[in-house]
Amino acid sequence: MDFLQLAKNRYSCRSYKKVPVEKEKLEQVLEAGRIAPSACNLQPFYFVVVTDEDLKQKVASSYRGQWIKDAPAIIVACGDHSKSWKRADGKDHCDIDVAIAVDHMTLAAAELGLGTCWVCAFDAAKCREVLNLPAHIEPVVLLPIGYPADKGNPDRHQAQRKKLDDIVRWNGFQGA
Repeated sequence: MDFLQLAKNRYSCRSYKKVPVEKEKLEQVLEAGRIAPSACNLQPFYFVVVTDEDLKQKVASSYRGQWIKDAPAIIVACGDHSKSWKRADGKDHCDIDVAIAVDHMTLAAAELGLGTCWVCAFDAAKCREVLNLPAHIEPVVLLPIGYPADKGNPDRHQAQRKKLDDIVRWNGFQGA
């Protein structure tokens, strides 16, 4: 499958089959995150894979949606702000680096027939406590992962996405 088709096929999956994801597939997804680029190659990310049912339910309870509890696994993508690159004006690129890695993982998962969904609206303090994360490690994204119980619509982008002309500016930012 070509890349653009893979990107179109990936969708926010919120319904999973009750089938565990093979460790080998999880490792392939994690490898995609590992090789993701990061600012100055500092790689300020960590991935906590939660497959234990009791622990998964506790992690899932840091999010308001109930559907996440049905995912066979949750990858908690974390960042270490003490190891990330900071721009001259102080902008910290940790969250950006974590996001790049997570996006690599979502695409790798889609290629393997797995569904994922970005979850950022969760109680990070609760998640940190449940996973016993050190104070300097921030949980940034919950990434539920599993075999989809539903089917995405790769053509949805025609109706739900802005046109290129609405978001692309050439040689400056005129006309917005």
